[in-house]
Amino acid sequence: MNLFVTDLDKTFLRSDLSVSSYSRKVWNERVKKGDLLSVATARSLKKSLELLEGLELKIPLITLDGALVATPQMEPIAVNSIDPDLAQEIIKIGLEFDIEPFIVGLENREVLNEKFLYPKRLNRFQKTLIESYKNDSRLRAKEKMAPLKENLKIVYMGEEADMRDLERELKGTLKGAVETKLSADPYIDCHFLTVLHPNGDKSHALEELLEYLEGEVSQVNVFGDSLNDIGMFKKADLAIAVKNALTQVKEEADVILDHTNDEDGVARYLDGHYQQ
Repeated sequence: MNLFVTDLDKTFLRSDLSVSSYSRKVWNERVKKGDLLSVATARSLKKSLELLEGLELKIPLITLDGALVATPQMEPIAVNSIDPDLAQEIIKIGLEFDIEPFIVGLENREVLNEKFLYPKRLNRFQKTLIESYKNDSRLRAKEKMAPLKENLKIVYMGEEADMRDLERELKGTLKGAVETKLSADPYIDCHFLTVLHPNGDKSHALEELLEYLEGEVSQVNVFGDSLNDIGMFKKADLAIAVKNALTQVKEEADVILDHTNDEDGVARYLDGHYQQ
């Protein structure tokens, strides 16, 4: 069986975060015909399931950049978290730059009750993001940021130069103990600096998904648009970039689609690739 794994934002989702009726139809048809379809996203499991409502989800999802692989029934398959002591050191380094992070994680990996901690002292970029999450039940405001038991993702937001300086300090001080990813936010004019467990990326998560599927897969096909998809591209049999992908991503792709995410590029490929 063929496995298809797609990024969400700016790849499978439209820019308004919707799934078109056409994309939903093609996805469900492919699942019914026996293909294995899943996602690999920086978003949380809870939010991913909300955004993908109406799609047939039969196999685990890769979420939080790869820190959490879990079934659609919210059963954990792989959890790659930063331990509390290391997370506390990351928070301390951030304070040297006068910024506190968001922390997404769990108190218990057996129960996927995600928490999204945020500092009460927010910069303007963080304020914009939190306003968009205001009805999210995971949100917890903290007077003083402190780690969870399982810290899946520690995220800073700010100007690109500031985030590069912070990333340099984290790498220099922690010396390989964490994975860092710096990227432009697709919706807010700022940069995200994401700090993960060294195995908490999409590339490792794809390996964990394949291990879970136990050899059922004959070919691995992945879709993406951004830098955090490149590791996954290198592991796939076929790497497919949407038309609106970053130049660096297109350079790593085997196929560059003629359509963007807003033109249902992934669904068009799936539909055309299997045209009877």
